Amino acid sequence: MSDTTNTSTQPLVIVTGSAGDIGSSLILTLTGKYQVIGMDREETPLADHSYTLDLTSPDDVKKTFDAFREKFGRHIAAVFHLAAYFDFTGEDSPLYEEVNVNGARNLMAALQNFYVERFIYSSTMLVHRASEPDGAPITEDTPLDPDWVYPEYKTKAEIIIKENAGAMPYSILRLAGLYDDKQAAPVLSQQIARIYEKDLESHLYPGDTDAGQAYVHRQDLMQAFLKTLQRRRDLPRENIMLIGEDRAVSYGELQDRIGELIHGKDHWRTLRVPKPVAKAGAWVEEKAEPIIPDSIDKGEKPFIKPFMVDMSSDHYELDVSRAADLLDWKPRHALYDDLEKLIANLKKDPQGWYKANDVTLPESLKAS
Repeated sequence: MSDTTNTSTQPLVIVTGSAGDIGSSLILTLTGKYQVIGMDREETPLADHSYTLDLTSPDDVKKTFDAFREKFGRHIAAVFHLAAYFDFTGEDSPLYEEVNVNGARNLMAALQNFYVERFIYSSTMLVHRASEPDGAPITEDTPLDPDWVYPEYKTKAEIIIKENAGAMPYSILRLAGLYDDKQAAPVLSQQIARIYEKDLESHLYPGDTDAGQAYVHRQDLMQAFLKTLQRRRDLPRENIMLIGEDRAVSYGELQDRIGELIHGKDHWRTLRVPKPVAKAGAWVEEKAEPIIPDSIDKGEKPFIKPFMVDMSSDHYELDVSRAADLLDWKPRHALYDDLEKLIANLKKDPQGWYKANDVTLPESLKAS
């Protein structure tokens, strides 16, 4: 069979993790402009063509790309590497090494047999050392100092990409927390849910209420991805960019804004809790087994983990001027303003919102 059976004139783009949330959004963004090839553990109906792929297996990766080359040839406009393992336990898992690190190594090895105009990796701003609320924003040159397991393995994957790219140009996009009109990153969605339920924990905060974290709206992220693809030949061969809003809304501001939007109050009182007390309480709540019969539903484990208390004063405000200069990109959304739509969708369909955000449904909503 020939190496060049592909007859499409559209540039060829591969998306790993194509069946996931961000992967699906990216495919919809690229459809009609590019020929999109999805690669994931399951089929990707949205893609123009789909391959099932086990990134943890060097043999499967090689076999998949051999089949891809037979059909599409060796020239690839871009590879978006979105596939990754993630959980919010704060504990290490073999899957981090197998998927995030070895998966990146296997993928880079396979791509050495192709001409790839640009490799684009989805990383996280959390690989950087946190800043202070009154300090300078984080830049791409801020030291790497991840303080929990997920960004630790993202950092390791970045190193694998840099060391194994060879002549292949690459862009590493360090992303802020994602949100849109219906969904939000886990920390934010859990904060909204606790305030919606008038949970006692929603009034308590163990860290600096002036600390905050940058976010990026899904539409702005898709534009950053698209512009990186469009400028793939013009960007520096080794390219790292922070992608997010340049204002980190503080935890205190979020509390007040969310409380007002949900409950119609002018102020939502947040109480500071000493960090050692909060951490001990989180540990007890996570580890202790309730003394109730096994026949009674114990529900889900609490979301707040001890490692989160350690990070409660971490501040992630971003300087995104590099992306602005190289991509002519800037976010058009602002979390503080867009919370109104996010909360409106929660109030309109609480059960649907909880499901979309993978938040445990409280008993009060189960009965409704």
